[in-house]
Amino acid sequence: MTNHFNTKERILHAAEDLFAQHGFAGTSLRQVTSRADVNIAAVNYHFGSKENLVHEVFKHRMDEMSEKRLSALSETVARDPADLHGILLAFIQPALALTLDRHGASFVRVLARAYAEKNDGLRNFLSENYGQVLREFAKAMAVCLPQLSKEELYWRMDFTAGALTYAMADFGLIRRQPGMTEKAHCEKAAQHLIAFAQAGLRA
Repeated sequence: MTNHFNTKERILHAAEDLFAQHGFAGTSLRQVTSRADVNIAAVNYHFGSKENLVHEVFKHRMDEMSEKRLSALSETVARDPADLHGILLAFIQPALALTLDRHGASFVRVLARAYAEKNDGLRNFLSENYGQVLREFAKAMAVCLPQLSKEELYWRMDFTAGALTYAMADFGLIRRQPGMTEKAHCEKAAQHLIAFAQAGLRA
């Protein structure tokens, strides 16, 4: 059993790294098997197809992140339903925390690829599996922002999610200062992003 688990993990990590480097279309199963040091039968056994492997790479990271987001959201709303700062923290912090893990940083690049590459199958998969998470946050934000129509709220949430993805991918002008830990830099990024998002959502 442990052996199966290790093989599956190896394939997932290899696929994640290769998708980050070459994109989904640019990565072959042969490259994945070579990087993971397994045969094609192992990939077929665990995943069945390349499309399923792509989906599993996302599930591997996003199931846990979604759970952390929803748990933090429900704690915040139970404490104070009008706490927009807390709601944004619940949305932003678990996502930025991914960047602190070596493999997580690879996944962040995979996520950026998913935005950049027009892959309808993947978008549908993400919408079906994780759309509910966004709807829960929209519901909570609507309580804090009753002046916004549903359409306007969704536009602003879209821009917030885009800014978060940008911050996660570390594309920006702000570099980590010498002597500052990755964790402290990540916390600082979260603070600035929350302040920015709050202003945008309330505008």
